[in-house]
Amino acid sequence: MIDMYMKCGRIKDACQVFDTMPERDVCSWTTVLTGYAKGGCMEDARCLFDKMHERSIVSWNAMIAAYARCGDHVEAMDLYCQMQWIGTKPDEFTLASVVSACASMMDLGYGSGIHGQVVKFGFESNVFVGTALVDMYAKCGRVDVARQMFDLMPVRNIVSWTAMVAGYAQNGQAEQATRFFSQIHQEGYAHNGHYQEALKLSFQMKQIGVKLNQFSYASILSVSSSLPAFEEGKQLHGHIIQTGFDSNVFVGSALVDMYAKSGSLQYARQVLDKMPEQDVISCNAMIAGYVQHGYSEEALKLFCQMQHTGLKPDEATFASIVCACANLAVLEHGRHIHAHIFCMGFESPMSVVNALVTMYAKCGGIEDARKVFKKMIEHDVVSWNAMIVGHAQHGDGVETLRLFEQMLLTGIRPDAITFLGVLSACSHTGLVDRGHYYFHSMRHEHNITPRMDHHACMVDLLGRAGRLDEAEDFINKMPFEPDASIWVGLLSACRVHGNIEIGKRVAQLLFDLEPQNTSAYVLLSNIYSAAGRWDDAAKVRKMMKDRDVKKKPGFSWIEVKNRVHAFMSEDRSHPQIEEIHAMLNTLAGSMEEAGYVPNTNFVLHDMEDEHKEHVLYHHSEKLAIAFGLMSTPPGAPIRIIKNLRVCGDCHNAVKFISKIVGREIVVRDVIRFHHFTNRTCSCQDYW
Repeated sequence: MIDMYMKCGRIKDACQVFDTMPERDVCSWTTVLTGYAKGGCMEDARCLFDKMHERSIVSWNAMIAAYARCGDHVEAMDLYCQMQWIGTKPDEFTLASVVSACASMMDLGYGSGIHGQVVKFGFESNVFVGTALVDMYAKCGRVDVARQMFDLMPVRNIVSWTAMVAGYAQNGQAEQATRFFSQIHQEGYAHNGHYQEALKLSFQMKQIGVKLNQFSYASILSVSSSLPAFEEGKQLHGHIIQTGFDSNVFVGSALVDMYAKSGSLQYARQVLDKMPEQDVISCNAMIAGYVQHGYSEEALKLFCQMQHTGLKPDEATFASIVCACANLAVLEHGRHIHAHIFCMGFESPMSVVNALVTMYAKCGGIEDARKVFKKMIEHDVVSWNAMIVGHAQHGDGVETLRLFEQMLLTGIRPDAITFLGVLSACSHTGLVDRGHYYFHSMRHEHNITPRMDHHACMVDLLGRAGRLDEAEDFINKMPFEPDASIWVGLLSACRVHGNIEIGKRVAQLLFDLEPQNTSAYVLLSNIYSAAGRWDDAAKVRKMMKDRDVKKKPGFSWIEVKNRVHAFMSEDRSHPQIEEIHAMLNTLAGSMEEAGYVPNTNFVLHDMEDEHKEHVLYHHSEKLAIAFGLMSTPPGAPIRIIKNLRVCGDCHNAVKFISKIVGREIVVRDVIRFHHFTNRTCSCQDYW
């Protein structure tokens, strides 16, 4: 209780408890003493200390350290002498405090004497004592002895390095200080949670007139790319401009990297564009930043500029640019990049090959992904994950689970991403029991704690199977509060299975949790519309309008000859829209002859059936497919992407179209891939 009050700064309460104690041991006395000392109440601390009949080493240390900390170094030394007089043996904390007191007094004679006692008591290898000795000798002008002490230390920390750099700087040895400063980063201290100390030291060096070189600035900027140190990094950028190093290619590249990693892409690009000479490292940093923060098109543009200026891409360039192709789902562009990689001999690095497997899988070329994977000499967890997640997205549950079991046989341990793929595969193929087994095996067999997204997969698994009550019960038993994505998954399942009761309840939860979440309004409105409850659907849409909630527009796009063409429902903006409509009219006649009947239940607006059929025929995915048929050679696969879930009527229509035109049509929606051939879909209508 006393310790708790002292830690909270409630010294009076701690003293009241102490005064009412019938018996007090050395521990309780020391706790109060330490509280007084740390709180700067030195008179109270000393009074209590003098009253103690029994003192522990902790009691002595508390007083000595407190006197040293408040600048009363003579009193600290006097207490140390008393401690020795009564025969109490010092420990590493005692000696570190006393040595620090000698450093502050710049008393080399006394400090050397304490050094002898450090050796006598066997603490010369202790990192705290060793660092204090380095600091003491440096402050007393014996930087040569400080360096000897530093070199003899078996273990050093960031404070040890800082003491040595400061020692060189304070003794006028600027070149040595700069060299040591650079070594801090080479040793990795700045990247292990000590970036603030390293940055602070760089500013101190500047204040005392030590000039940093380009390598020092580049090293410290690499630390500043971590978000907590971003503001300090910006300050350092100002210092760099003052010293003129902003035009140096090493420093410039480090600045681009710092700004790009922290998400300040505009600043990063400004630095890059102002560099008198760009290199592949600076461009790589910018490209990686674009890809990481969702600007893949800009990454591709910069890659093209690199090529025009004669800069040769390297492994890091290709790994990032292939990821950009994957994000944009531009398969043909990705294939061109792959050919470039092959010509330049970069097909071996793991980072590049893994990126290729992921790109092909995300772009719908799962067979190409398999080929690249099989050619790999070795696989790591990223390689296996790319294949497992890729096959899951393509709805091939059997192959996904086979790959997972094969991965386990090779001895590679799965991670959280692996299980996202496995659970997703179970969900897309209706393997409810297997999904339950794999979910529980995460914790019990693989020591992986399921995250929010793994729980979302389980809700999706149960929801798709129509087990909505079980899904809701699963959510209520989660070990943490479900986020909006969990409830949206259940609400989506309610839409598929037409469950108004649970849908209303879940939608209300979402309205309270995230009032601006568009999905809640759209899904509930669709549930009402599908049930013919047009008035209720209208009320939900009015609620959206009143709350200024904007519905995300649905659109589909297709890549043809390295150019992306996007379409919205009933879109007339495309320059070839008349030819597209003519193609759709031709297809409509052939589809009706083959038995296709438009399912007007998927037009979620109250209108005449004839108008509903017109709307269905001009959905964005049908427009994109018609354009693809016009613009690609006969027999070539058609690949389109939709930003929302493909509608049920379009899903049925594309099956008919694939049979009529004799082509494979691949549709990637927000949930998964659908491969249509010969009037069938790879999802087997379970989606």
